[in-house]
Amino acid sequence: MLAFALGPNAFADKLSFDERVEIERGLTAEYATMKVVLPHARKPLVIHSDGQYDKGEWEDALREVGPAARLGDQIQITNVKIEANKILLDINGGSKGTGHWYDHVDIGMGGNTSPVSRGQNGQPINGSRVELVFPGPIPSLKSAEIRRMLTPIFDFEKHSASDQYMDRLPEPVKKAIKEQHAILGMDHDQVLLAMGKPHNKSRETTKDGDEVENWVYGEPPGKMTFVKFTEGKVTEVKDSYANIGGTTAPPLPTAR
Repeated sequence: MLAFALGPNAFADKLSFDERVEIERGLTAEYATMKVVLPHARKPLVIHSDGQYDKGEWEDALREVGPAARLGDQIQITNVKIEANKILLDINGGSKGTGHWYDHVDIGMGGNTSPVSRGQNGQPINGSRVELVFPGPIPSLKSAEIRRMLTPIFDFEKHSASDQYMDRLPEPVKKAIKEQHAILGMDHDQVLLAMGKPHNKSRETTKDGDEVENWVYGEPPGKMTFVKFTEGKVTEVKDSYANIGGTTAPPLPTAR
């Protein structure tokens, strides 16, 4: 079990590249249930690695902008960014560009109100950002340990929605997600679950009017995976080895 009281020696081993990838992959698209009210903050809400956070600061943000999620609401981590001594988590799309002005308006009569606009899961369309801060450089750890650090505000144990989503997937897709690779026919969410956030993205429209998006995993020198989406579905997956300087060798024989 991870102790929240981390002393100076706990930060001797810094976070490795593989651990960064595992954290991004393990947290991106993850669902959780709110154990507190989450403000729709203009700047990231700070929680420290020992589980402490300034409740007064959160309440001030709540009064200023309103809630992004209420107690018991289900949220989703939509983006993970790792910095020197902190990890930024976008919740339900983050603090910027989350819907329209009327997404934050409640209507009703007799004291019973509800948001004008709601997302696919019935939740109000609203986002926020949480900043997990460490007292020094981020130490060697895994995504499971980060979940435990966030337990004062998030409950990751109630996975009913994500479990139901996985249960509805075709067996080849579930198998690919467990094996952490992409296959033809997957959508964006399924690839994120399988491989995490890509290193680079590009988008274009073909002469026929099709929307094509390319996701790139890996950096030179080393193995790189190219995932091509056409109209939101994977239509090509290619593995190659990128040499120093960015030149790419022929596809590897293990390409899927």
